[in-house]
Amino acid sequence: MDNIKKNMSLSMTDMLCEAYADTRIEKLQESYDLEISKYNLDMYPSYTPMQLLAHYNIEVELAQRLMNSSKTDRKTLYSTLYDELFRRVPYHPQLMKKHNPEIRLTQVHSVIKSLKRYLHPDTVFLELGPGDCQLSFEVAKIVRKVYAIDVSAEITKHNHLPDNFELIISDGSSVDVPESSVNVAYSNQLMEHLHPEDAVDQLTAIYQSLAPGGIYICTTPHRFGGPGDVSMFFNRTAKGFHLKEYTNYELYKLFKDAGFSRIYSSRRFANKLYNISPWPAMIIEHFIEIFPNQFHRRLYRHFLWLLSIRLIATK
Repeated sequence: MDNIKKNMSLSMTDMLCEAYADTRIEKLQESYDLEISKYNLDMYPSYTPMQLLAHYNIEVELAQRLMNSSKTDRKTLYSTLYDELFRRVPYHPQLMKKHNPEIRLTQVHSVIKSLKRYLHPDTVFLELGPGDCQLSFEVAKIVRKVYAIDVSAEITKHNHLPDNFELIISDGSSVDVPESSVNVAYSNQLMEHLHPEDAVDQLTAIYQSLAPGGIYICTTPHRFGGPGDVSMFFNRTAKGFHLKEYTNYELYKLFKDAGFSRIYSSRRFANKLYNISPWPAMIIEHFIEIFPNQFHRRLYRHFLWLLSIRLIATK
């Protein structure tokens, strides 16, 4: 906890107590060196300040256990720790999405709009880190088969599943689908949750799952704009379950190591998506790296359109 003053005396029970429910965020900001912005708070709309602090402490604790674990232990630890997070933080934004189905459906339809040119009746679709699975459910109405791979049984619980949908609980890096069977693989806010040692393993497994000509579409927060997890309020680098946030160049290298031959950067212009070379973004990243860390976020915002990470890799 880089910036937190050492005068915290509240227990977790106190933090979640109803008596603190009306505490204003400014009060928490006075006691702790927090970076508060409207954008950040909009991501955690139902939180009281003490719930925010409780979530932070819980997530940092669990993330440290994951970062310090061996590769063998991580085979079961991803599922264990994420399930524990959702039990200990019942107001987590991913859980709250289930209580706002109309808003969530609007978000899902926006993603489908950007994916639609890749989806056909004979498509086999793979979503990694599906969360509440709503995107996979909607895609299942369009394509032949949908696989959804997640590490948490808590967040993915559902009573009714489409007939052409299959949920697979993963160890964090494996992709247990038939080899060369997937036409379109997709992840949004997943790569940053992987242990750095597991990232290339999962990318290699995704590559092997793709049919010839298949594509992997990967969206993840940019390191310069982060941290993107709950530690955004407390630290300049991610300390929670964003175990590693990337630049375009860092991901480009990982994709190459995994076997992908052609890698594009997807950009929206005049309300249409275009695939362009990632090299302009990587050159600007090299320029920004020259400056001290405290300037990275500000410079990133000036080049947001070009630097935001949405890579498309082809087998």
